[in-house]
Amino acid sequence: QVQLVESGGGSVQAGGSLRLSCEASTAGYKLMGWSRQAPGKEREGVAAIYDGGSATYYSPSVKGRFTVSRDNAKNTMYLQMTSLKPEDNAMYYCAAGGRMENPLDSTGYPYWGQGTQVTVSS
Repeated sequence: QVQLVESGGGSVQAGGSLRLSCEASTAGYKLMGWSRQAPGKEREGVAAIYDGGSATYYSPSVKGRFTVSRDNAKNTMYLQMTSLKPEDNAMYYCAAGGRMENPLDSTGYPYWGQGTQVTVSS
């Protein structure tokens, strides 16, 4: 079973940027993704990446502002977040083993990290 560890969260003002990292203990998971969950809301898939980046997927709420990438040599996935907004406030989780039928469906991922908090102030 893979272990996933996120890092890079923090506090930033609106319009700022952050880069999240997710290190996996093992390789071999073709589809990996990022989801977020704000207090009182359901978990939302925001980005996913297939293999080394041959395909990427974004939710409409982050498309054009967030970029997902991965370095398979380091077993690490990244989420570059720019033009951050207060509505991006959430705990961000990385996940592995998703289903290609719907890469942004967080319920399709069996493996999850513990999360990293992103706080955006206006």
